[in-house]
Amino acid sequence: MTSSTARVDLDGNPVKPLTICMIGAGGFIGSHLCEKLLSETQHTVLAVDVYNDKIKHLLEPDSLPWAGRIQFHRINIKNDSRLEGLIKCSDLTVNLAAICTPADYNTRPLDTIYSNFIDALPVVKYCSENNKRLIHFSTCEVYGKTIGSFLPQDSPLRQDPAYYILKEDTSPCIFGSIEKQRWSYACAKQLIERLIYAEGAENGLEFTIVRPFNWIGPRMDFIPGIDGPSEGVPRVLACFSNNLLRREPLKLVDGGQSQRTFVYIKDAIEAVHLMIENPARANGHIFNVGNPNNEVTVRQLAEMMTKVYAKVSGEDSIETPTIDVSSKEFYGEGYDDSDKRIPDMTIINKQLGWDPKTSLWDLLESTLTYQHRTYAEAVRQSIAKPLAN
Repeated sequence: MTSSTARVDLDGNPVKPLTICMIGAGGFIGSHLCEKLLSETQHTVLAVDVYNDKIKHLLEPDSLPWAGRIQFHRINIKNDSRLEGLIKCSDLTVNLAAICTPADYNTRPLDTIYSNFIDALPVVKYCSENNKRLIHFSTCEVYGKTIGSFLPQDSPLRQDPAYYILKEDTSPCIFGSIEKQRWSYACAKQLIERLIYAEGAENGLEFTIVRPFNWIGPRMDFIPGIDGPSEGVPRVLACFSNNLLRREPLKLVDGGQSQRTFVYIKDAIEAVHLMIENPARANGHIFNVGNPNNEVTVRQLAEMMTKVYAKVSGEDSIETPTIDVSSKEFYGEGYDDSDKRIPDMTIINKQLGWDPKTSLWDLLESTLTYQHRTYAEAVRQSIAKPLAN
């Protein structure tokens, strides 16, 4: 239920109800942020997206306690003049819209660049011209490769955090060559960050930039052939979930040696909530939002997910739980990767007092329980249909 007590920010000041234009509200992150804002605050959400499947439970029926505080606007921001009007009548714009699936970076580089840079330009322009605050979602991919990845394999400096911990204010952004189109996403995201930063410096735009480090939880991405294209390749957790649901080996790209950190969506949304309600502490900052305590190789992630899924589903693991595939075979030509992505948390902890709480095992158990309950029967039916034919 919506809290009826007066809300205060981190400095003890009352939080006034805001009207928030949320672009990309129908996606994974947007659906969880909408839930948080509607159930725990008095803010109003103007939800902008092409699809609303993941927020339908928030839009109907009218008897919901937040009825009247969320409006859905089916808008494609590429070419809809209504967007500026929605930004004008809002106190804050949160831009979540993006193509952010690694499989698309190689195969759809033009769409990736247009979606993440060109399509975001009007949003920044409208916020700047109308003196509206902007929270823009970027990506940890803007860091590219770590300095340590260029050192010899046996160099002791590879173990020095100074060579791999990623800091918002000091770490360089290191990308691969132009022919490695995997970096089209990171370059587009970095350029829109630089534009936003320049708008702040030259024209006084109030902004906050969020760099998510692998946010994980229910409603993430899609399961191919069920609620997404059969040939689609979602991000790693949904990809592995699809394999587990179909009792197929989990495919480890280049042996699954890349290291990543993972943070639970509910922890991450709490960080965004703090940014929304503490503009004096958040404006002008770039924030890493991740969980450095949940660091594993992709191979270790696969092994852990196999164990967790066996627990939540009650099914034994298959005899060969993983297989190795090359990045060229899995993603196509032009793929490249970074060795590690571990966020430094100093700035967000200092400014907002935020720390993630959920362990990797617990977030996987929550997510895979949802995946099993939501998709297991549909996957079984989809497998059975060709056999019946």
